[in-house]
Amino acid sequence: MNASRILIIEDEKKISDVVAAYLEKDGFIVDTAQTGCDGLRMIVNCPDLVILDLMLPDMDGEDICRMIRGSSDVPVIMLTAKNREYDKLGGFQAGADDYVVKPFSPKELVARVRARLRKTLTDNSRTVSFNNGMLLIDTQKREVVLEQKPLVLTPTEFKLLMAFINNIQRPLNREQLIGIVQGYDFDGMDRIIDAHIKNLRQKIEKDTRRPELIKTVYGVGYVFTGTPDEK
Repeated sequence: MNASRILIIEDEKKISDVVAAYLEKDGFIVDTAQTGCDGLRMIVNCPDLVILDLMLPDMDGEDICRMIRGSSDVPVIMLTAKNREYDKLGGFQAGADDYVVKPFSPKELVARVRARLRKTLTDNSRTVSFNNGMLLIDTQKREVVLEQKPLVLTPTEFKLLMAFINNIQRPLNREQLIGIVQGYDFDGMDRIIDAHIKNLRQKIEKDTRRPELIKTVYGVGYVFTGTPDEK
């Protein structure tokens, strides 16, 4: 079984190093970022869980959590010195799954990480299916099957597809999609995303002139309109 990848977004290096050491000792793969921008950029590595400090030097943790939620349902554990009920509610409303107040026990945090990952595995089926089995996606193996035929997607195309299925019927604009694929500090042309969408459509659509799964929302971006099959 592959080790889970944890992303720590924390500006206090001592705290980040201690948490990373405990997680790595417990068998996790750990990435760290000391700013919100770097953390958002590293979301493209598709972590299995994010540990997010609420107070960062460049961005508010709640805003970062909302940006993550715009493209992913990855579990987020807030890590903060704020312990007022108001602050906790704000974190949960932004999309956090759990809340740990500083100072904290690293062992307890690791236990919370493991508990949250177990819940995620229980809640989320490994394989998701759309349009009466027409499209099957194994989210852990990163395998995609269209009408019983395996597809070969590039890492970028798979990231886009995952972003779409995590936001069914919700239009995503080019900036959001670029943030998922290239990171939020990408300075290239936003139209590059259109080329990736075109390539993805050629693989998963029966007729790219009449797309059934990824449709264009003019003046906005793109939306995934596939119908999830009942489990």
